[in-house]
Amino acid sequence: MFRNRFAAIMLVLALLLPSAAFAKSAGSEVYRAPAEDLEKIKIEGLKNSKVMDTLGYLTEVIGPRLTNSPGMKRANEWTRDTMSKWGMSNAHLEAWGPFGRGWSLNRFSAQVVAPNALPVIAFPKAWSPSTPGMVTGKVVKLEYKTAEDLEKYKGKLKGAIVFISNKRPIKAGFKEIGHRFTDSELLAMANAPDPSTMPRGRQGGNPIQARIQAFMKSFALQNMAMNMLIEEGAAVMVDNSRKGSGGTVFVSGASVGGPAPTSIQDLFGGRNSAYQIGAEKNMVPQMTMSTENYNQIARMLKRGEEVTMSVNIDASYHDDDLMGYNTIAEIPGTDPALKDEIVMVGAHLDSWHAAGGATDNGAGSAVAMEAARIILASGLKPRRTIRVALWSGEEQGLNGSREYVKQHFGEMEGGGRFAAILGQKGKLTTKPDYEKFSAYYNMDNGTGQFRGVYLQGNAAVADIFRAWLMPFDKILLGKDTKGNEIRGKSTTTLTINNTSGTDHLSFDAIGLPGFQFIQDPVEYSPLTHHSNQDNFDRIQAGDIKINSTIMAAFVYQTAMMDQKIPRKSTP
Repeated sequence: MFRNRFAAIMLVLALLLPSAAFAKSAGSEVYRAPAEDLEKIKIEGLKNSKVMDTLGYLTEVIGPRLTNSPGMKRANEWTRDTMSKWGMSNAHLEAWGPFGRGWSLNRFSAQVVAPNALPVIAFPKAWSPSTPGMVTGKVVKLEYKTAEDLEKYKGKLKGAIVFISNKRPIKAGFKEIGHRFTDSELLAMANAPDPSTMPRGRQGGNPIQARIQAFMKSFALQNMAMNMLIEEGAAVMVDNSRKGSGGTVFVSGASVGGPAPTSIQDLFGGRNSAYQIGAEKNMVPQMTMSTENYNQIARMLKRGEEVTMSVNIDASYHDDDLMGYNTIAEIPGTDPALKDEIVMVGAHLDSWHAAGGATDNGAGSAVAMEAARIILASGLKPRRTIRVALWSGEEQGLNGSREYVKQHFGEMEGGGRFAAILGQKGKLTTKPDYEKFSAYYNMDNGTGQFRGVYLQGNAAVADIFRAWLMPFDKILLGKDTKGNEIRGKSTTTLTINNTSGTDHLSFDAIGLPGFQFIQDPVEYSPLTHHSNQDNFDRIQAGDIKINSTIMAAFVYQTAMMDQKIPRKSTP
């Protein structure tokens, strides 16, 4: 999941029971699929599930799927071929871009070699340059708050392993990191006010602009430090895992030096990105280290100890094809009047590189594929065309879905990529398929069970989604060895609000209905999201079987109803 650093903090509002917060659809009857159709979906999704097989192959056989890496391209081809074998039509890879080069890690090792031997837990950052074989150098910790502070390190960094982060305190964990929403939490969320009715309070200036200015100032200083490391000939740059403990490392893309960006568009618009050809001249080899190891070494230096490390980063760039690719496949519609209309289901297929990308977002990709397989295997004949889309480039800024929406449906011209954050306005231009589109359903919040839907400010869909969720509330999964029933959790929560940072936003940005499901957090934020722990073992099998079944029912019923899903006002 891509988290925009400058998105406004979104409150999670929930609706457990019908409420005046969501207006009734005037004069319209809510469509519900026949009970026998839903029963077929439940049996196929819960009793004959293939979702764990799909997810296991993606995460443990193919493995990490960094955008444009060999692993990503293999995943694109395998998902295309798999959906074709299942009987889906028009399975193909659809290009977007150019994005930039791929990157893969061949070998890596890092350890303290003096004053004693200490293997450390660390991972190279994606698109980091390689070291020239094994490099050994003294560790230097940069301590700076101003440009003047950096001056004292000049002439001292050649061949050094440079630590650039602060120590991060770790507290004892007295609570389990896994969590499911409780009834009381959901009820408290349900009582929260609709944020669209609350005054914005602009007094004192624009807080988003102030945050951007502060960040740009901080980034300029970091950029200055990176350029100094390049000029001085530092061997490796090391930063501290931003969160986590117990050897968990949260690692993403490499940092780039060169001219400092002067705007938010420059910073996040790809011009200053490690995946651009030639960016290596503005980088040093770099890695992220577990906090326990980083803190220990930093304290040794503080005590006056001289520390020496050996590091080998052996990575490859892949420049043969700079385009990104989305995997697309369809179940054709059967109604002559509606078959050209489109219902979409999807998730991002790309991941970061330190693990198999199981919860972010192999789970979502496997669920999207499984939803289509369930409909096919159940013998159901949707009236509208159902289209599965597995995106690439999500982790670098929703690139694959954003470009797909632009190519097929339309775009906001003139506002720029960060228009909403910066308060800029654009003009909506649409393509013919804009009016043929019904809805897009997304999964990208880890392994947790669906508990409801973020309505994305679209109150008109509340009655529809409430009716569609009810058949899956506390659904029976089976019985344990003692004959006790095993049931899923409640699924009836609706929120008028949104969850940020994933591909449904590409659709919502141009006024198309795009929805993300509410999911139990489980271990997502504190453990698996963008970390070396994002592996198949962290997946809750029962949860994603339920999710696949609910997703299939939502997609199928959207494809069967007489009307398209209601839309919000045109942006």
